[in-house]
Amino acid sequence: MDHLMLEAMEQHQRNWPETYEPVMMPFSLTLYRAHGILHGQATRVMAGFGLSPSEFDVLASLRRLPPPREQTPTQLQNSLLITSGGLTKILHQLEGRGLIYRSQVEKDRRVKPVRISEEGTVVIEKAIVEVIRQVGGWLQETLTEEEMVQSTAIMAKLTVRGGER
Repeated sequence: MDHLMLEAMEQHQRNWPETYEPVMMPFSLTLYRAHGILHGQATRVMAGFGLSPSEFDVLASLRRLPPPREQTPTQLQNSLLITSGGLTKILHQLEGRGLIYRSQVEKDRRVKPVRISEEGTVVIEKAIVEVIRQVGGWLQETLTEEEMVQSTAIMAKLTVRGGER
């Protein structure tokens, strides 16, 4: 655990002891800090390709689909953690840069499916390789394969519950 996290926990325990929980708090802070590091590394790589994390997520979601790699905005929104308004803004940005294009459905002109373009495919494929190389490299230098498998199982338990209480 890094010295900033240790200091924060010591201060909390010393100055707010009635709320300090000795197992949950270090776990939560460590999880939060690890996420911040991972997200920061990935965000820097994405920025090198001119992508925000949300733009990366949209392109990656489309690239994962079978050809023609197309979804409606509603389907995209359901697979991402983003609001409808936020998705609309991102789609306009990606379309303006030629990374996606949108068509209209003959039966309902309000529906404009989103399809990744060839240029968008090239960008996301290069970006994901670099994210995996850099972030994956950091993880593999830090954790053993067994630790990653164990951590994945633990985090999966947290995501299945989804914070519902």
